[in-house]
Amino acid sequence: MSKARTKAKNDTESCGIGFSLSLLHPRYWSSWLLLGFMFVLAQLPVSLRHALGRQIGNYNYANNKKRRNIIATNLEIAFPEQTAIQREHLIRQNMQWYACAMLDYSLLFFASKHRLSKMLDIEGKQHIEQAIKNRQSIMILLAHSVMLEFAPAALGSHYTIYGSYKTSKNALMDWMIAKGRCRFAKFVVSRDQGLRKLVKALVPERLMIFLPDEDLGIKNAVFAPFFGKQKATLTTTARIARMGKAVALPVFCWFDTDLKKYRTEVLAPLKNYPGGDPESDAKLLNHALEKLIKQHPEQYMWQMKWFRTRPQNEPDLYQGRR
Repeated sequence: MSKARTKAKNDTESCGIGFSLSLLHPRYWSSWLLLGFMFVLAQLPVSLRHALGRQIGNYNYANNKKRRNIIATNLEIAFPEQTAIQREHLIRQNMQWYACAMLDYSLLFFASKHRLSKMLDIEGKQHIEQAIKNRQSIMILLAHSVMLEFAPAALGSHYTIYGSYKTSKNALMDWMIAKGRCRFAKFVVSRDQGLRKLVKALVPERLMIFLPDEDLGIKNAVFAPFFGKQKATLTTTARIARMGKAVALPVFCWFDTDLKKYRTEVLAPLKNYPGGDPESDAKLLNHALEKLIKQHPEQYMWQMKWFRTRPQNEPDLYQGRR
């Protein structure tokens, strides 16, 4: 292999962010303390972590009115058949599960792979195996569940995966998150680097982890029904699948309270996806995600503004709620 090709491969597939002495600056000391707390959390049994998580969730339910109202708005749209009491119960559950997930993420940084392997389970592996057998590129369309980070851990324990991450204003946390993901992924790239690296690496027998359900505005998106309401849905998902000639597998990750495991459910590939019509592709994607979310609605990230972008002349759905 030539030096040029070797350099290109290394540029594309390097994993993580190099440690810098600047991360020891006093402005990051509070973040280092947080990481120390997460190390302690990772040593606890799940029952204790979740007991603490539920208490944090209850506190946020009582005191974080802004987040509670966002969840309430989303649930009114998604489940209009529920009574106000039922939705209020689901709001509390959702805030509890979100807090539990934030504590559980300590495992991804500090638990051994052997210990983690006993907590992870994949349902629907046959869909991945068939795509690999057919020498197809694979896109994992991972929904924004509160436990979503455990899906790459589960999949990366059996397959070669890669994906992206969103940078923050905290360089230490960016370093730690990338380091945690690189335990299971061949490489990760920042969203700021664009799609080129992701598409270039989309080859048979690799799984690209992609989160398709976030509302990022109308640019590179079309409106399509999501729980009966028009939602700005990314066209990027179908475009990547087309460019990489990939099958698209909808995926949802949740914590199974009976088995005490983080379970990743993989659905069959979307049929005729992409089909060429952006609206039809978006509708097909959203329908598949709805099917997964409805199975475990308490563990979806309802605190995000899924319907933030509105068609022209439609009011802001989240404004003015008391």
